[in-house]
Amino acid sequence: MTLTEQIITIAMAVIGTMATRFLPFLVFSNSERTPVFIKRLGDFLPPAILGILVVYCYKDVLFTASSTALFSLVAGLVTLAVHLWRRNMFLSIFVGTACYVLLCNFL
Repeated sequence: MTLTEQIITIAMAVIGTMATRFLPFLVFSNSERTPVFIKRLGDFLPPAILGILVVYCYKDVLFTASSTALFSLVAGLVTLAVHLWRRNMFLSIFVGTACYVLLCNFL
């Protein structure tokens, strides 16, 4: 890639990122209430996205082939338990990841 192409690529990435950041403020800038559809999306999308991420994380795990599949399942259950217990996403992800790393490295 030439320098000009690199600059254009970076500029397009910046424009795309900034557009997604500023567009909601431009669309909903008037003093009207937020549409009900948008509020429902706000309630529905976070759990749906996390569900898709869980499916994506387990899609390549062969549960019949190795012990790492068991470690993945145990770490996922630990993550779920910690999240149901504390309702803290950062803590849940950190503890689940630490559990997986410890299981893979020490068992």
